[in-house]
Amino acid sequence: MALPTAVSFLVSTTFCVITFAGMQLFKATLAGSEMMTIVGGLVGSVLFILLLTGVSNAETLVFGRGFQTKLPEVAVCLLMAAIASGLVHRVSFTTCILFSLANLYFINRISSSVYGGSQATKGAAVPARRKK
Repeated sequence: MALPTAVSFLVSTTFCVITFAGMQLFKATLAGSEMMTIVGGLVGSVLFILLLTGVSNAETLVFGRGFQTKLPEVAVCLLMAAIASGLVHRVSFTTCILFSLANLYFINRISSSVYGGSQATKGAAVPARRKK
């Protein structure tokens, strides 16, 4: 069962490095116009998703299948992607954060619909009995 997680970790990490290298290689182009700085932020949000996937898969490999990525890991991945976008342009930094938060919202919605809600909401469905 760990093989697909390991492959996903390697693929997302490889694409993460390629995306970062591409951002640095085309830094002048991405900072050249207003529209391209927004595209730089969009590419930075793709970098965020790749980072988050790699970190989540690494944690699954190390800590086991039931481990979930929490807020600190998400914040660190968001900060790393925003800094990488900030190396391109300041506006790319801001748009990277905005696009990444939107992506995170939709990823959370998809995850909730596929894997169900949290455990706390499932346990609250039992009605309490009244005393007579």
